[in-house]
Amino acid sequence: MLLETNLPLKLYSRGKVRDIYILDDTLLVIATDRISAFDCVLPNGIPHKGRVLNQLSAYWFDYTKDIIENHMLSIDLEDFPPELKEYSGELEGRSMLVKKTERIDIECVVRGYLAGSGWREYQESGLVCGVELPSGLVESDKLPEPIFTPAMKSSTGHDENISQDHMAEIIGGSLAGKLKQISLRIYEKASLLAEEKGIIIADTKFEYGLLGGEVILIDEVLTPDSSRFWPVDGYERGRSQKSFDKQFVRDYLDGLGWDKKPPAPELPEDVVKKTSEKYLEAYRRLTGGDMPAVFNK
Repeated sequence: MLLETNLPLKLYSRGKVRDIYILDDTLLVIATDRISAFDCVLPNGIPHKGRVLNQLSAYWFDYTKDIIENHMLSIDLEDFPPELKEYSGELEGRSMLVKKTERIDIECVVRGYLAGSGWREYQESGLVCGVELPSGLVESDKLPEPIFTPAMKSSTGHDENISQDHMAEIIGGSLAGKLKQISLRIYEKASLLAEEKGIIIADTKFEYGLLGGEVILIDEVLTPDSSRFWPVDGYERGRSQKSFDKQFVRDYLDGLGWDKKPPAPELPEDVVKKTSEKYLEAYRRLTGGDMPAVFNK
């Protein structure tokens, strides 16, 4: 289990999950096994989590490249600098060489089902992030059509939901419209495939960057960290759903009476094990195979 890296490279940033290093005009992104909840990084990680995130992102980057170009260059260690060879055990399966872009500081959220904060807001106002929905919907209902609900990225704390009009004021109407259209197209294409494989993508978020003036898809895409995944075979409207994402961890922490301020409590072994199993099951369902054995060496 990898919680932190220390490579002989210049560190670009260390986020809640990813360590990013500079390689000339490219970046090396490493998905660790760290897990965060309620904007706090927990002291213990989740085995295999980073590799699931990295491999699923690569899978979806390839699947959606007909809609939009993305920042992925390679996940093959043979394409990495020779000085990183001795670190192959840490990097295998969890690292990606990517293009360096100018990040657009908007999270592009697409919701296909009524869940989480969207469900709570709908109960109070009939709206979700300013989008009016039909009356009479129940928890976990499939929406008449997917909705786009952007958020402002925050380097500290929780990202802030904003209206589409506010998004247009921040980055311009033309770019805002383009990001909305692309996000909805990716969600619709990915959702159809995922459902065939036994997973409902209830909602997800996308991030974009500019490279040479062109918009490209960056960060991670359609993973259990950036999405709400539900099993098709257990879906039932009118209640909360079992999930393949870290909601299991959030639910455990909710039951502790923790004030959701650092330091975060340590997860017990059984919660760690079950969470790891959920990530791996999402990977198996979507890709049709187990995590390569070489990654466990």
